[in-house]
Amino acid sequence: MFLSQVTYIWIDGTSPTQTLRSKVKVIPLTQESYNPIDFPQWSFDGSSTYQATGHDSDLILQPVRIVDDPILGEGNYLALCEVLNPDGSPHISNKRTRLVQLMEHGGNVYQPWLGFEQEYTLFRGQQPLGWPDRGYPAPQGPFYCGVGADEVFGRHLVEEHAQACIDAGLMLYGTNAEVMPGQWEFQIGYRGIDSESADPVTVSDHLWLARWLLYRIGEEYDITAKLHPKPVKGDWNGAGKHTNFSTKAMRDPKTGMEAINQAIDALEKVHDKHIAVYGHDLELRLTGKHETAHMSEFIAGVGNRGASVRIPRPVATKGYGYIEDRRPGANANPYEVAAVLVETICGIHIKENVSVTD
Repeated sequence: MFLSQVTYIWIDGTSPTQTLRSKVKVIPLTQESYNPIDFPQWSFDGSSTYQATGHDSDLILQPVRIVDDPILGEGNYLALCEVLNPDGSPHISNKRTRLVQLMEHGGNVYQPWLGFEQEYTLFRGQQPLGWPDRGYPAPQGPFYCGVGADEVFGRHLVEEHAQACIDAGLMLYGTNAEVMPGQWEFQIGYRGIDSESADPVTVSDHLWLARWLLYRIGEEYDITAKLHPKPVKGDWNGAGKHTNFSTKAMRDPKTGMEAINQAIDALEKVHDKHIAVYGHDLELRLTGKHETAHMSEFIAGVGNRGASVRIPRPVATKGYGYIEDRRPGANANPYEVAAVLVETICGIHIKENVSVTD
């Protein structure tokens, strides 16, 4: 038996954009385990996380995804949790349960794969990292995938975060500096390893854990990573979470383009439904400029980074693969993004979670 420090991580009730919370529980374990059932439930004060009232504030943390803790080291774990009401039902702020239900009630049949391209902006204080104290840096152009102290800012944090994700077993498959100085991106999802599953629930879980690691490591550098979709007003790119999505039929050379075109037709019909869950302040980013389509219209195209949904050029050439939904903002909840894509493209519909609030 050994004592393990287990960091319980959950999504709170902050509105309009949920944020992460965590606390540490010391747990005696008899062996190394990644099975969530080996980790006990734990309660917390929901009145301090915008999830309950003070007169009845106890809510339950149910571990659902366990990974190695790359910060505290061997024998310690990160436990991503769902928030439950005292009666065991999913709390109204718990968006994960519904995605699980969609997959269990037909979504798995379509074998959807997911990949998130999470953009974020590094801040020190009130200023984006690398920006002058007054005024603006040089115009956009040299910063995307740049190199050099005058073009790239925060690489030390980015590289440490990437290694932490890999050490934790998260499906990180890339990083790059973005168009605006101080802005970066990492990608979570399918990376061609047979032992991994790029299903929507797993990838969404991994994104939340990767976000937590980014914030936690930022503490060591006094740097804050922000997910606002338009962190700086003006002639600067916003921050998105482009979402790559495919089904078995879309990946099949025999049915690929037909299935892709059907998916795009389905997405166009419910454009407003998707926009509603693709992140707060999305209208500040989806202006029709800076590699976006306007929020009020739906555009699809091959290789078009100004589209709502892009078919990558190699996919069009091969005739099968995936689509890139470019609409989600950086601050969107991955569970909600994944759920609405499964609903629309796979045609799976279930009732909303029945929850007891507060």
